Amino acid sequence: MSVPEEPNVSSAIDIHTTAGKLADLQRRIDEATHAGSARAVEKQHAKGKLTARERIELLLDDGSFVELDEFARHRSTAFGLQDNKPYGDGVVTGYGTVEGRPVAVFSQDFTVFGGALGEVYGQKIIKVMDFALKTGCPVIGINDSGGARIQEGVMALGMYGEIFRRNTHASGVIPQISLVVGPCAGGAVYSPAITDFTIMVDQTSHMFITGPDVIKTVTGEDVGFEELGGARTHNTSSGVAHHMAGDEKDAIEYVKTLLSYLPSNNLSEPPAFPEEADLARTTEDDELDTLVPDSANQPYDMHTVIEHVLDDMEFFETQPLFAPNILTGFGRVEGRPVGIVANQPMQFAGCLDIDASEKAARFVRTCDAFNVPVLTFVDVPGFLPGVDQEHTGIIRRGAKLIYAYAEATVPLITVITRKAFGGAYDVMGSKHLGADLNLAWPTSQIAVMGAQGAVNILHRRTIAAAPETEQEATRTRLIQEYEDTLLNPYTAAERGYIDAVIMPSDTRAHIVRGLRQLRTKRESLPPKKHGNIPL
Repeated sequence: MSVPEEPNVSSAIDIHTTAGKLADLQRRIDEATHAGSARAVEKQHAKGKLTARERIELLLDDGSFVELDEFARHRSTAFGLQDNKPYGDGVVTGYGTVEGRPVAVFSQDFTVFGGALGEVYGQKIIKVMDFALKTGCPVIGINDSGGARIQEGVMALGMYGEIFRRNTHASGVIPQISLVVGPCAGGAVYSPAITDFTIMVDQTSHMFITGPDVIKTVTGEDVGFEELGGARTHNTSSGVAHHMAGDEKDAIEYVKTLLSYLPSNNLSEPPAFPEEADLARTTEDDELDTLVPDSANQPYDMHTVIEHVLDDMEFFETQPLFAPNILTGFGRVEGRPVGIVANQPMQFAGCLDIDASEKAARFVRTCDAFNVPVLTFVDVPGFLPGVDQEHTGIIRRGAKLIYAYAEATVPLITVITRKAFGGAYDVMGSKHLGADLNLAWPTSQIAVMGAQGAVNILHRRTIAAAPETEQEATRTRLIQEYEDTLLNPYTAAERGYIDAVIMPSDTRAHIVRGLRQLRTKRESLPPKKHGNIPL
């Protein structure tokens, strides 16, 4: 029988006495707290990065952190690892509170084995995720790792798979937030990808499946870390990340604010600070009456509409740099969190494209999973036309937004401010997909298509038959007739597709009253194992 390895014990400590045992515990705690070498910590700070414990300290309320598995150590003996068995094994796990609310957290420690994941390391993360799921609290993962611990082989890969499975089982049950504050490469990237929100730090965070060297070898492409998988790339191009922070403190503050809009779990309501709104119209409300230009082709900033509706004009935007033609984010109405989805006429005229559809669909589903009502503001001329859009799957990928709205059971209120054309009208939270309240401004144009396109189809022969000198005047007259007949909100209102045509300045009051009424909404979908969203 093998004898357990005796840890190094100071000769000044007599572990056979009570005082000695207590002193030995303190020694071990100190060793675990300083698992990384002073040189490794210095290098971490030199890169502008915090240590694993410093990050937890910033995130959690003072004195609230309770560490789990502080003395866990790997069991590997290959490649000399038996001589290097630091406490904690390179990841700090535990639980605490953020603004008094319980959360679970794991923080990868780059100063120990470069944050590389091994068997015990993975087991610690799995354990804290299971703990979060069992207790119904959010889990925050702070990622700063060189990848799998090569010396431990397939055991490291197995742990990644176990983490992915728990990410999946926890999805829609507890909020999962990933902070990427260093490298996150290879299979490790899929854990943040499954979580609800991913925050990266500019110039510090990198995420990619294969690194620049492998890409250069296999494809001949020469690309740097930042261009390949930096925070800007994933915030503007890939849509993997939801916020690009200037530094780690900014990233952690973003997470704290984000948590304030989310419930602890899917059976809880989001944190509320109830404050009854004064429904009297204000001069600020009146500003909306002049917001929409007379010309349907002139843009305006949808942020203005959103801010006028929300408490204190505070809009907490998610993915602001990705698919800017649609806006998503959180705010509060009467102190209660709401999710916002809105077309942005300032970008691509507010057209829906692949990126915008997927961005909005994911956000709507997140809100629905966590009991956050969704407000939708519509000014959409249609789906973005183009061969590239068609070939890269706008049909399948645009359908995700339909699916997201149609399966949502949270309160849904939609406000059409101007254009709502074609299939995009249906997709953007229409009555037909199950929205509870559909409002429209008098400036709304709800139709199959815009006047010019419609007239060119409907009256092609009439225009062609007119004398050449009169064709333009004929087209102008027919466009005016079409606009007067169909480009308004009243045809839809006559059929009950719009519940009310309202003054823009009354928008906040209508939304406040609607949300009050919908607070007791209960809706169930047909029983099923799960739906088959067009992925």
